[in-house]
Formats: sequence, structure tokens, C-alpha cells
Amino acid sequence: MKYKFCPLCGRELEEKYSWDEGGVPYCLHDDLMFFDTPKPCIMVAIIKEDEILLLKQSYIYENSKVLLSGYVGNNETAEEAVYREVKEEAGIEINNITYLGSDYVKDKEILMITFVADFVSGQIKKSNEVEGMGWSKLSNALNEMKEDIIGTKVVEKVLNVKSRR
Repeated sequence: MKYKFCPLCGRELEEKYSWDEGGVPYCLHDDLMFFDTPKPCIMVAIIKEDEILLLKQSYIYENSKVLLSGYVGNNETAEEAVYREVKEEAGIEINNITYLGSDYVKDKEILMITFVADFVSGQIKKSNEVEGMGWSKLSNALNEMKEDIIGTKVVEKVLNVKSRR
């Protein structure tokens, strides 16, 4: 989020120098700085033996499948968001959530926090938010996700870890 107006008083912000942060949006009236912040979002590769859960959401990519993702809510950790989003969108149980890294999606101002998790139990119960969902062979996932740059990075990391075992 890029601040242009003070969220407290509504006045237009000016730029103020903030030591090592450089120019920061500043409200002279409230004497407060408002640091631009990205929206935190999680993405998770759910692994079930030699398969991975892929979703079809044409509003994201018309010709590609994607990994499960969602926004981190207020008063929620990234890991809690993973469990919640997986339960809401897929209706399954997971464990062994492992952090893989993060990416910044500039055009959407999103900080994508990526994870891998193991499938534990349950039958897929697709939410209304998702067009399609199912298990795909992990070895073929990259072919099904060609448009999803961040998702393919996650799958490449997962494949790299599996090849070392």
C-alpha cells in the first residue's frame, strides 16, 4: 500500500527524510510517518507422495494451474494463514509446513510468502472461490503451471529438495 493521504486526518502527505529509509510519506498535522507496505500473501505447495495439489483459477491465469494461495489476515501469522486457507479452499488437513522463501509481486504490491506442506488426510472439498482443483504428478507440475512464475519457483525448490533425498 502506498500512502498518499493520512489515514488519520485525511490530509495529503509530504515526503520527509527518515535516516536510512530515505523519503517517507509524512503527515505534518499528526507528526507521523506512514511506511509503504505490501500486502502479505501465502502460497503453499501441498505434497501427497509424488503428487502436488494444483488449482485452476482462470481469473489469475487463463492457461495455467496455480498453487493454493491467500492473504494473511489481521492478527494471523503466515503459518496460521496457510492452515486456514488450505482448510477453506481445499478442505484437507496438512502438516510439516516449511518456509521456502518470499517474492515481491510489484504490479500487485504483494509480498508472497511461500511454503511447502505435507498432505495428512481428507477428501478435496473445493470452495466456491476455486474453479477447479486436483492432484497432479509432481514431475509434471511445471508443464501445467507455465504462466505462474512464483509457483514454478516453489515447485522447482520442492523438486530440488526431493532429488536430494
